[in-house]
Amino acid sequence: MDIVERLREATRGSEWEGRLYIVGGTIRDRLLGRPSCPDLDIVVEGDALEVAHRLYDLGLSDHRPVVYPRFGTARITYQGAEIELASARAESYDGRTRKPEVRPATLEDDILRRDFTMNTLVMGLHDGIIEDKTGYGIADIRDRLIRTPLDPSQTFADDPLRMLRAIRFAVALDFTIVPETWLGICEQAGRIDLMHGVGRIVSAERVRDEFFKTIGSPDPASGLRMLQESGLLRGFLPELSDMDGVGQNAWHSDDVWEHTLRAVAALPAQTDLAVRLGVLFHDVGKPATRTEDQRGVHFYEHEKVGAQMTRVALQRLCVPGDLVRRVGDLVALHMRLGQMRPGWSRSAVHRLVRDVGDRLADLETIARADTSAMGPDAEPTDIDMVMERIDEANAELNAARITSPLSGTEIMQLLGLRSGPAIGSAKEFLINEIIEGRLSPGDKALAGDLLAEWYSGYAATVDARGQGE
Repeated sequence: MDIVERLREATRGSEWEGRLYIVGGTIRDRLLGRPSCPDLDIVVEGDALEVAHRLYDLGLSDHRPVVYPRFGTARITYQGAEIELASARAESYDGRTRKPEVRPATLEDDILRRDFTMNTLVMGLHDGIIEDKTGYGIADIRDRLIRTPLDPSQTFADDPLRMLRAIRFAVALDFTIVPETWLGICEQAGRIDLMHGVGRIVSAERVRDEFFKTIGSPDPASGLRMLQESGLLRGFLPELSDMDGVGQNAWHSDDVWEHTLRAVAALPAQTDLAVRLGVLFHDVGKPATRTEDQRGVHFYEHEKVGAQMTRVALQRLCVPGDLVRRVGDLVALHMRLGQMRPGWSRSAVHRLVRDVGDRLADLETIARADTSAMGPDAEPTDIDMVMERIDEANAELNAARITSPLSGTEIMQLLGLRSGPAIGSAKEFLINEIIEGRLSPGDKALAGDLLAEWYSGYAATVDARGQGE
């Protein structure tokens, strides 16, 4: 017996029979023939918290209900499925706070407060009858249209995040936003604003989640284009918006923005979030570094500038620190594979491998997307050649796994030093000697001789810098 049938049987003959309605994406997905999420949203004509406690008492919840009395909602979990129960309500934002004002309402009022007509259908839990109280829900699902149940200005005023949801649904479901709803988005785009603390209505976390779903959709480039054209993108990621219209050199037939969209569109469907973000932000530093002279257009060190801009932008969206670091590193290193040339020595390839470390697979994906989005006159590096050279070099010596033959303690004893930056520099010197073929990985004796010679020059350089200061 599935979860719907269990709920139906548990409440049949009770005061709740005929007052519980399944709502939201479950019905929409059923009509579209899409697989449904096992989770359920149920609207209650009455007290949803009381229903949740009753279901728990009947054994239809794996834990005590999680309740939100202010909003009239409760959540239970049964056999891994989350069931959200909500009292029929109306809600709105007053423009000064992120928390809505909530008040009890009729089922019809509850339906009209929802985001889009495709999500306004309700199905009686006990009789299974689908009701289309707006008169548009079924037709809009059939015609694949996104329309607000009320005037768009009212729907988006109640919750501005719905503008982002409209775009996310459009690219996830292959729906079209109707003209009047699109106009409402463009007119109210300024209400999504993470750049200014005053008047911020929608939290960064909610914006982030919608944005990530959009770029993870089957058509992320179209979603990004709609975010830019509507004006929404500037309210939370102006760094990306600023790429629009920035011309490039002869290798690119598109400006920075269009090139980026093409690169994002070229990503495999299963690309993970960090790599998607890496491609999206890989050229974000170009507007700030663009110069032009008689030799053409240049973006010197745009990867370094872009990496820092990326970290700032993702922190604004309250992205977890480990993901911020990973994406920032990918942006900083996104040109490394493309810089390889066929004539590079084996030691140069080893240094490349060491530079990219465990990011090699991610950078390969980024490089392939990047090069695929270049202009027809471009002559980008052959990434297949790069990976073949790396495989050949790794078969001989895995540079990413090389360690110094002398430990930090051994280096301090040999050179008579205390712990400090010189020890790390010494290790890097010895690792480079191995890469260049002048030292075997386990040869401590030769390592000591080479180190002593290196340190005499290193110490003299450090001393000269100190006197200069």
